Amino acid sequence: MSYGRSRDSRGNGNRGLGFGGGRPPMGPKPVEVGKEYDVEVTELSRRGDGVAKVQGFVIFVQGAKVGQKVKIKVDRVGPRFASASVVGGATSSPAPSEGMTEQTASEESSESSGDSGAADEQA
Repeated sequence: MSYGRSRDSRGNGNRGLGFGGGRPPMGPKPVEVGKEYDVEVTELSRRGDGVAKVQGFVIFVQGAKVGQKVKIKVDRVGPRFASASVVGGATSSPAPSEGMTEQTASEESSESSGDSGAADEQA
């Protein structure tokens, strides 16, 4: 017969901590609302936003893609993560097709046509 709070196997009262049983980290966060930080986006969230970290603290960056180095402005800081938006400096390593300029493309086409002409002369 039990008249008090329920107790677990260790004799501790059920404090209703919820799933995981842990508390959110307490203490100061490495980022603050309204401040800007330079970060590198390392992952993509389930919603499609970029994920960056500042001193291990997760920041969801709206509209950022993996590999970008961006300057962000923190919009909101929660107990486990922050949300931010890009304010500038979006750089990424270009894909081979993106890195090609019009001049480079025209040079390559003229070189390839020149090579075929040389091949015709040899024949």
